[in-house]
Order: sequence, then C-alpha cells, then structure tokens
Amino acid sequence: MRFAMLGSGSKGNGTLVDAGGARVLVDCGFAVREVEARAARLDFDLDSLDAILVTHEHGDHLGGVARLARAYAVPVYLTRGSYQAWRDKEVEDVRFITPHEPFHVGVLKVQPFPVPHDAQEPCHFAFQWSGKKLGMVSDLGAITSHVRYVLKDCDALLLETNHDVAMLAKGPYPQRLKDRVGGGLGHLSNMQAAGLVSTVQRERLQHLVLTHLSEQNNTPQLAREAICEALEQDPDWCVCAHQQDGLAWRSIA
Repeated sequence: MRFAMLGSGSKGNGTLVDAGGARVLVDCGFAVREVEARAARLDFDLDSLDAILVTHEHGDHLGGVARLARAYAVPVYLTRGSYQAWRDKEVEDVRFITPHEPFHVGVLKVQPFPVPHDAQEPCHFAFQWSGKKLGMVSDLGAITSHVRYVLKDCDALLLETNHDVAMLAKGPYPQRLKDRVGGGLGHLSNMQAAGLVSTVQRERLQHLVLTHLSEQNNTPQLAREAICEALEQDPDWCVCAHQQDGLAWRSIA
C-alpha cells in the first residue's frame, strides 16, 4: 500500500491511495489541468483511477470532482448529504455510501466514519489491504471517541493540524471566521491533533502526515513541534503535507 497527496490546504485537496491494484483519489479541489499536472509530477496515470471518494461538499474538497469524473469516466462515492449539497451533479456513475458501513473498491477495504464539521454529512476514511491500514482525518472540529476508535491501530495516519490557537486568535480573520475555524464544527488545532496522537496506539505507526495547514494561522514548524512533544520524540516519519507541493509517494511496509 502506498499513498501521496496532490495538495493539502484551503486552496485544494486530493489524496491518492494505491493498494493491491486498486487506485482511488480522495477528494479533488483542483481543476482538471491542475490535477493532471500534479499527477504527472507523481508519475500517476489518471486513466488507472478506479474511484473518487468524497469527504464533504466544501469547494476545496469537491470543487473539481465532477469535471475530473467526467474527463476520466471515474465513479464517485459520497454520502447522500454531500450529494444533496453538490452543485455540479452531472456525473454518470454516482455511488452512495453511509458513514458507518464499509465497502470495497476492488481489493481495497474502505471504512468511512463520521466527523463533526459544518457540512451536511461529512465523513473520512480508513483503508485496509493485506494487513495494512491507512487512516485519514481532516476538516473536523473535535476528536470523538469513534474517531479515536477507527484510527487506533494505523500503519500510516494523515491528520489535520489546521491552526495554532494563538496565531488564529491574533490573525487577520474576522471574528466570525475565527469562531468557525476554532469551533466544534471547524478544524483541528495543533494541540487537538497532538491530543489524538498521544492516545492512539503507535506500535505500528510508520508514517504520520500533518495535513490541511492554514497558510495564515499555522506553520509547519509549529505543527511538528506540537506533535513531536506529544510523541516525546522527533521522528523523521512525521512530516507536513503542502498546499503546492503536496506529498510524494510513501509506502507502508
């Protein structure tokens, strides 16, 4: 199993998962030409995509899904709530999922799970193949017990560290937006993410990728410092994904 990111942040998100011959893209917040350029950078053939999975309807996650699905004839998996909020629904193959029921894309098992976020029916995903597990969670305002349960035994974890609390408080956002970002239906702070990392089982953890960093309210240094303090070490397998550069392929051994 391997994974890579086309980009991560408020200007667009997309994560590739490749396991056992099954290839999926989680979210697409980019125009088709931009996806093609970023996929080429990763030496990934978009014609080989088996599915696009959608976490929720916000534009940085869903904005490019319909055009990419039409361009490459790829089925789209999403919840009914996300579908209802989707403006561009002109996609030939839409498959509905529920946040508590696993499904398969080829040999790849996909476990959706609900998250608290200001969207209609948001969910994120854990992937399993050949005894390996990749967990992804982003765009949530709080860590629930169910989120902890799903992510407890990952070999790789992609985890939101959206903002530093002090930077958000002092930053340029209007107060209403600050309240949204920092609220229970917003985004995870560095310290919230560190709290999750400190409680999950880490015996199997080979990769920890910090995602969806705010360009105004966080820095990679602050995010890594918070997580490394929780880990009580500074491992080289803890890295930050970037908005422009994304994340190069990483393999789960």
